[in-house]
Amino acid sequence: MIPEGVYRRALKARAEVIDGNTNDLLWDLNLYRYALQKAVDALWDLDKVPKKSQVHQLLYPVLKSYGFRAHTIRNIYSTALALVKSAKRYKGSKPVIKRMSARLDYQDAKVDVDSHVAKVILRDKWYMLRIVHRREYIEKFKGLRWKEVRLKYVDGMLYVSIVFEVVYKPYTPRGAVAVDMNLRHIVTYNGSSVRRHRTKFVDALSKRARAEELMRKYPKRWRYNEEMLSRVKALHRKARSIAIDWCRKFAKELILKTKRHSYAVVLENLEHLRENIARNGSNAVWKLSMFAYRKLQGAVISKAIEYRVPIVLVNPKNTSTTCPRCGAKLYYIHRFAICKRCKFIADRDSIGAMNIWLRALHAYTGEPGSPQSTPAMNNEARGSRGTRNEGMKKVFRDIRKYRSDPNPIFSH
Repeated sequence: MIPEGVYRRALKARAEVIDGNTNDLLWDLNLYRYALQKAVDALWDLDKVPKKSQVHQLLYPVLKSYGFRAHTIRNIYSTALALVKSAKRYKGSKPVIKRMSARLDYQDAKVDVDSHVAKVILRDKWYMLRIVHRREYIEKFKGLRWKEVRLKYVDGMLYVSIVFEVVYKPYTPRGAVAVDMNLRHIVTYNGSSVRRHRTKFVDALSKRARAEELMRKYPKRWRYNEEMLSRVKALHRKARSIAIDWCRKFAKELILKTKRHSYAVVLENLEHLRENIARNGSNAVWKLSMFAYRKLQGAVISKAIEYRVPIVLVNPKNTSTTCPRCGAKLYYIHRFAICKRCKFIADRDSIGAMNIWLRALHAYTGEPGSPQSTPAMNNEARGSRGTRNEGMKKVFRDIRKYRSDPNPIFSH
């Protein structure tokens, strides 16, 4: 399960300068970008990436000459060090800083959520910013402790991102909802019924495919033709926006419904998904970048932490090739699976969701009939005569009913 502890959430909104000169703030942001690029260039030319203490001795005098404050200098060379380490670890090219942005901690910023105001300083001037967003959205962060403020200037607009600390302490679940992610549908299973939710990944994927088609058709022209370049960028931007927007909306809907029934959400652990597919030589690698498995999983986990819903991650191996009733290997006709041993019949997506649900249940309580590996779940009975184990008794009754029913997909 996702462990309890302190996590971070970000308040992201547009910002307006209400005290101070906007042009001076933009100049400071531009100088911050210039200094960050200089720090990256200096670290990149070294034969060995130095330690943070060595970076401080190397870059602090240079960055101080630009007029930055001490804590701002620390954030600059820490960011540069992280970028260089990451690029060299994965054998990438030298990082190029294109966006005007700055990262500020508690010494260089002040936040007043009640007044929707943030104050920042990069060199020698304080600027007061008004957070422009819906009141109900900003009030969600009242009472939380903020850690840092990030400024960003994109397309003539100033944005602010304020990072808050959130204490995640999930409730004890009475059941579980398994989520199987696919390109066209997201399938959920709660132990008794299977539900399908149509995704918008195909729409996003079609726009990215169109952009790549233009890039292949004009391999030399698209980079230098302004009209064609803007078209390619717009298609990529639309594809990304469609995927991210749908992931956030679906994640919130899923988590709110799950919390209403005091259930946990079960997801596949997709940590090594892209590496495994690339190693196996699949031609679907380019699709996965827009397929947004990780985007959807991240959105679900983020909303679960916000609403304190338990999250369980299970091993995705063989979830679509194992019979959920007897454990035998399934025989497939296109996407329709048949078990030759017990005659179980279902589609591929439903089988994946069922196996994910069963693995989470077995990991939490052990196999039915065996001693429980963890304490019993919360009492599910509504009356005063219910017992603490009533919730688990109902789960095991569902399993027995599920295993005795030859085709649960068509009966529920």
